[in-house]
Amino acid sequence: MTGDERTLAVQAVQQIRRMRGGAQGQLMLGSDGRLYVVKFRNNPQHERVLANEMLATRLAASAGLSVPETEVVEVSAWLVEHSPELTVDLGRRREPCASGLNFGARYVGGLMPGQVVDYLPEEQLGEVRNLGEFAGMLALDKWTGNANGRQAVFTRSARERRYTAVFIDQGFCFHAGEWKFEDAPLRGVYPRNAVYARVTGWESFEPWLSRMEAMAVEQIWQTAETIPPEWYGGDVGEMERLVEALDRRRVRIRELVEEFGKTERRPFGGWKK
Repeated sequence: MTGDERTLAVQAVQQIRRMRGGAQGQLMLGSDGRLYVVKFRNNPQHERVLANEMLATRLAASAGLSVPETEVVEVSAWLVEHSPELTVDLGRRREPCASGLNFGARYVGGLMPGQVVDYLPEEQLGEVRNLGEFAGMLALDKWTGNANGRQAVFTRSARERRYTAVFIDQGFCFHAGEWKFEDAPLRGVYPRNAVYARVTGWESFEPWLSRMEAMAVEQIWQTAETIPPEWYGGDVGEMERLVEALDRRRVRIRELVEEFGKTERRPFGGWKK
């Protein structure tokens, strides 16, 4: 990343609270007045988790899926020093969060209770406004080799009755820090079949699946080039191999989705033969 590009980073101005999750993210206020969930380079999972978040989330956005906006967030050494809660637990030791360029995802919803939840009862889950997007996100997770379960949060305004799903936490795409693809039918899927209840055939994966299959490799490259090299050890060759692998894998998305559909979970009960 050049010096000019560094100026585009959002400056973190305040630590608000710790977030749940293995990456030990922090909710922080940015200089643009927006809230971000910030993940740090020295998180317990791997520094590449930041690159994975940026690449997979922006690819999902390009396909039209509901994901948070992402930014490079610069956290100053002064802010880390003067914020006692800005630490990461590494098991036998605790150390300050890494200053410099870190990953930020726009915080979904607001701070008011009830606006954002990570679980809905079955009857409310079926009424989610964009329930069909779970099929599109399944295609994205299979394409990117997400080694974790699919995570989503549900948000609504105070005046709304129905929630909208937003897909978060893409850190384990590309098999987390290993940057390889070990496909397994039950990886990268949401734990509840109800989100796939409306899948009746390949048309249920549209328009997101076709957008992934038709995405120009130049667009994947442009997305990858927005990622600070320090998030993947500065090894440009490794990033090149990852992009090339993504380009090749697009022809396998349907095959990988079908493998999930054939599991004992039988997620696509409405699929018309």
